[in-house]
Amino acid sequence: MISKTIEKALNEQINAEFWSAYLYLSMSCRFASMGYKGISNWFKIQHREEMDHAYMMIDYLIRRGGKVSLDPIAEVPAGWETPQEAYAETLQHEQKVTSMINALYAAAEAEHDYATRQMLNWYVAEQVEEEDSVQDILDSLMRIGSDATGLYQFDLEQAKRTYTPAGGQND
Repeated sequence: MISKTIEKALNEQINAEFWSAYLYLSMSCRFASMGYKGISNWFKIQHREEMDHAYMMIDYLIRRGGKVSLDPIAEVPAGWETPQEAYAETLQHEQKVTSMINALYAAAEAEHDYATRQMLNWYVAEQVEEEDSVQDILDSLMRIGSDATGLYQFDLEQAKRTYTPAGGQND
């Protein structure tokens, strides 16, 4: 049985993962409307991954005898003017999520909840990958600058990203 403290913390993280998914869906829609199909694709896949992250925590919480509590999703931004702006916000957001996962891990340690700590190891590793991949994108965009041809090529490259279910989730 999971403690009420960890149940509450997991529910907060589940809701944060759904908010993240909503943020990335908003970014996807914004860039689709601006004609950036590849960038829209990248954010749409990011949306699906965040949904997977929430579902994985939901499944874990239920398996441990906890109760899932879904809160309303707070409004997300919708008005990025450039890909650079959106990806910079993405990196800041992923850094915030990393700190949230770390706090959840610390709570599991404080509660001596080794099963939750073990489950969270996947999320810790995932956040390293998330921050690294977005930083790589920002580095590329910095090199491209305002070059229209470079941005066109970047958009084509982002269109190649494919969805892979996270953590063994099924589509």
